[in-house]
Order: sequence, then structure tokens, then C-alpha cells
Amino acid sequence: MFAGCAPDYGFGGTKTVYIEIPTYIYEEIPEDPGLVWVDSFTQVTTVNGIDIIWIIDQSGSMSNDEDKVIAGIEAMINALPEAGWRLNMLSADPYGYTDAQFPLVPGATVDDAQAMYNAMAAGGREAGFSALQYYILYSSYASTWLRSDAALLVVFVSDEEEQSTTEFPNVSDFTTWYSSLRQNVYLSSIVNFDPNESTCNNTDNYTGKRYMEATNWYNGVIIDICSDDWSTGVRDATVQLDPYESIILSHTPVEDSIRVFANGQLYYDWHYDSSDNTVYFDVIPDAGVLVEVGYRYMSLDTGADTGKDTANT
Repeated sequence: MFAGCAPDYGFGGTKTVYIEIPTYIYEEIPEDPGLVWVDSFTQVTTVNGIDIIWIIDQSGSMSNDEDKVIAGIEAMINALPEAGWRLNMLSADPYGYTDAQFPLVPGATVDDAQAMYNAMAAGGREAGFSALQYYILYSSYASTWLRSDAALLVVFVSDEEEQSTTEFPNVSDFTTWYSSLRQNVYLSSIVNFDPNESTCNNTDNYTGKRYMEATNWYNGVIIDICSDDWSTGVRDATVQLDPYESIILSHTPVEDSIRVFANGQLYYDWHYDSSDNTVYFDVIPDAGVLVEVGYRYMSLDTGADTGKDTANT
């Protein structure tokens, strides 16, 4: 507001006249700094080999899946290291486990896997959690091949919901028990997905929710039992046992904003490759270390916002 004086020609003297003058304020609007995201993983601990148990639903509805089971096991055998692993198969019926099958070991063939599958005892229950517990606690043969200092990977295969509700009312009851078995335990599941996501014409009653919940607890791999080929997922389940040498970022980062931390401390032995949106570790982080990759990305980035990290070796 500007105040000025002007002569008053009618009466002599002066009067004050207020004149409105617009004011412009210039403010710099900052460029979009982007959103912040952190991908992370805990480095795999060095172990003395890998013990693997496939727990397979042997009920009548699974009869059409035998070829895919054998093909999946063959894919896993081919993806495993040349030494240090043992693999066995069990029925998902706690009272139908085979007590004295010698595990497959390096050098085993698909024919060996087929012979083991054929020798499995069949059972009508779809209770994979209990089947695993009964085998480990009550089978005199289990202790002859399972190793306390090896990693343990369990793969559940079923086209129905997990039914160990008496022994494990809540999935957390199972994961607490399973985690207590040894330092390094892993899970994968080959089960029915939700009807809206599955290629099967199943109802919600057959969705393997409890298997999937347990598997997600361990960030394991879940495969749709109705898919034609399980091999990719099975190989991914095997890869989770290997040390992380790189991590695929969930979003396309502002490159100069990338920071890598190992147990909360800045980590410098890495480089970023924009061609595959991956951070590679020039020096592989030590076992048990929590690795976090933080960065900014633009809000228009359409990367998969899963809330989970995606790592690979």
C-alpha cells in the first residue's frame, strides 16, 4: 500500500490518498528430489552342505502331477553344486513317511529320483508341517543323514491347504519350531495359488495359504502348482542358498544417490550397472552381514513396488 499527498483544489490544503500497488514475490520451486527406497538382504552364512527334503502330497488328486514333481527334482539336482548336498522325499502324511530311504547325493540321476518317488509310502493326509516334524523327531533313520551344520531346505508340494492344525494351530507355531532346528533353514512351496491368480479352476478351499505364509516368513520361493513348468522356480529356490554377489534394484535409481551399507556402515566395494539395474559387489559381503542399498528414484518410475528386495547371485 502506497500513501501519497495531493493538493485539495476545493478547500485549499492537502489530503492523503491511498493507492494500491501490487507486490510480486518470486520463489524458486525445487526440482522433484524423488522418493527414497531401500533394498536389502542378509548375506548367506557359510554352511557345511545342504540337506533338502521334498514333502509331497501323495493323495489321489496329485496323481496327475508326478511328471512335474520328477522334472522339478531333476531341475534342482542340475542347479545344485557338484558336492555337499543330500536330497530325500517324504509323504505329506505324518504316518506315511518312509523310514529308511537313503538320500540322493551328487551324481544321482532323474532315474534315481523316479525310483525314490516310487518307493515313497502313500498317505491320505495333507499335513506337510506335521510330516516334517514327525520325521525329524521320530524317525531313527533321519539322524543318519541329516547334518546339524548343513543348511536345511524343505520344499512342500501339495494341491490342497496344509492341515496340521492340531499340532500347529498357527503358522507361527511351525516357523518357530522350524527355525529352532538349525542356524540356516529355508522353505519353498509348490501349491495352489488364490483362484484369482492361479491357472487352475480351483476354489479358495484348495489354496495353500498356510504353506505360502510359512514360505513368505523365510522369503522363500512359491510356485503355482498349476503352472506347466516348475523348473525356473525350483532353480530359484536353490539359488537362495548361494551367497549374494549382486542385487537387482526394485526401481531405477538416481544413480549418484546410491549408497550401500553393511551392518549400518558405508560400504564402498561395489559398482552399479544401469543396463540391468543391478548393484554388483566387487568384494562379496561377509556371511551374516545385513546389506542395505538406499537410493532415490523418480515418482514416475514404474518399477515393481513390492516392498521386498530382489537379490540374485
